[in-house]
Amino acid sequence: MSAWIGLTPKQHASGDVSRMAGISKRGNRTLRRQLNHGARALIRWCEGKDDPLSLWLQKLLKTKPVCKVIVALANKLARIAWAVLAKGGE
Repeated sequence: MSAWIGLTPKQHASGDVSRMAGISKRGNRTLRRQLNHGARALIRWCEGKDDPLSLWLQKLLKTKPVCKVIVALANKLARIAWAVLAKGGE
Protein backbone atom coordinates (compact mmCIF):
# COMPACT_ATOMS: atom_id res chain seq x y z
CA MET A 1 0.00 0.00 0.00
CA SER A 2 2.87 2.38 0.76
CA ALA A 3 4.25 1.96 -2.74
CA TRP A 4 0.79 2.51 -4.23
CA ILE A 5 0.42 5.80 -2.31
CA GLY A 6 3.95 6.90 -3.24
CA LEU A 7 5.63 6.82 0.18
CA THR A 8 8.47 4.46 -0.73
CA PRO A 9 11.82 5.44 -2.26
CA LYS A 10 12.46 5.18 -5.98
CA GLN A 11 14.84 2.37 -6.80
CA HIS A 12 17.42 2.45 -9.55
CA ALA A 13 19.02 -0.95 -10.10
CA SER A 14 21.46 -2.27 -12.65
CA GLY A 15 23.27 -5.55 -12.19
CA ASP A 16 24.54 -5.80 -8.64
CA VAL A 17 24.17 -2.06 -7.91
CA SER A 18 20.93 -0.86 -6.31
CA ARG A 19 20.45 2.80 -5.40
CA MET A 20 17.54 4.36 -3.53
CA ALA A 21 16.39 7.90 -4.40
CA GLY A 22 13.71 10.16 -2.89
CA ILE A 23 10.08 9.17 -2.44
CA SER A 24 8.35 8.29 -5.68
CA LYS A 25 5.32 10.66 -5.43
CA ARG A 26 3.27 8.28 -7.53
CA GLY A 27 -0.20 7.22 -6.58
CA ASN A 28 -2.87 9.09 -4.68
CA ARG A 29 -1.62 12.62 -4.02
CA THR A 30 -4.39 13.56 -1.59
CA LEU A 31 -3.97 10.47 0.58
CA ARG A 32 -0.19 10.91 0.65
CA ARG A 33 -0.61 14.57 1.65
CA GLN A 34 -3.06 13.70 4.45
CA LEU A 35 -0.74 11.03 5.81
CA ASN A 36 2.16 13.51 5.77
CA HIS A 37 0.08 16.13 7.61
CA GLY A 38 -1.00 13.57 10.18
CA ALA A 39 2.59 12.44 10.67
CA ARG A 40 3.75 16.03 11.11
CA ALA A 41 1.09 16.61 13.78
CA LEU A 42 2.00 13.37 15.57
CA ILE A 43 5.69 14.29 15.67
CA ARG A 44 4.86 17.51 17.49
CA TRP A 45 3.22 15.57 20.33
CA CYS A 46 5.58 12.59 20.71
CA GLU A 47 8.11 14.31 22.98
CA GLY A 48 8.00 13.00 26.53
CA LYS A 49 5.65 10.11 25.76
CA ASP A 50 6.60 6.48 26.43
CA ASP A 51 4.42 4.48 24.03
CA PRO A 52 6.31 2.38 21.42
CA LEU A 53 5.52 4.68 18.47
CA SER A 54 6.64 7.81 20.33
CA LEU A 55 9.84 6.13 21.47
CA TRP A 56 10.57 5.07 17.89
CA LEU A 57 10.00 8.64 16.69
CA GLN A 58 12.20 10.15 19.42
CA LYS A 59 15.00 7.76 18.46
CA LEU A 60 14.70 8.66 14.76
CA LEU A 61 14.56 12.40 15.45
CA LYS A 62 17.94 12.23 17.18
CA THR A 63 19.70 10.96 14.04
CA LYS A 64 17.58 11.91 11.00
CA PRO A 65 16.24 15.17 9.53
CA VAL A 66 12.64 16.00 10.45
CA CYS A 67 11.31 15.71 6.89
CA LYS A 68 12.70 12.18 6.51
CA VAL A 69 11.13 11.19 9.83
CA ILE A 70 7.78 12.60 8.67
CA VAL A 71 7.84 10.46 5.52
CA ALA A 72 8.95 7.40 7.51
CA LEU A 73 6.07 7.90 9.94
CA ALA A 74 3.58 8.46 7.09
CA ASN A 75 4.81 5.19 5.56
CA LYS A 76 4.38 3.40 8.88
CA LEU A 77 0.86 4.85 9.34
CA ALA A 78 -0.11 3.70 5.84
CA ARG A 79 1.12 0.16 6.61
CA ILE A 80 -0.78 0.16 9.92
CA ALA A 81 -3.96 1.36 8.17
CA TRP A 82 -3.60 -1.36 5.53
CA ALA A 83 -3.12 -4.06 8.20
CA VAL A 84 -6.22 -2.88 10.09
CA LEU A 85 -8.30 -2.83 6.91
CA ALA A 86 -7.00 -6.16 5.59
CA LYS A 87 -7.26 -8.10 8.85
CA GLY A 88 -10.27 -6.32 10.33
CA GLY A 89 -8.48 -5.70 13.63
CA GLU A 90 -8.12 -2.75 15.93
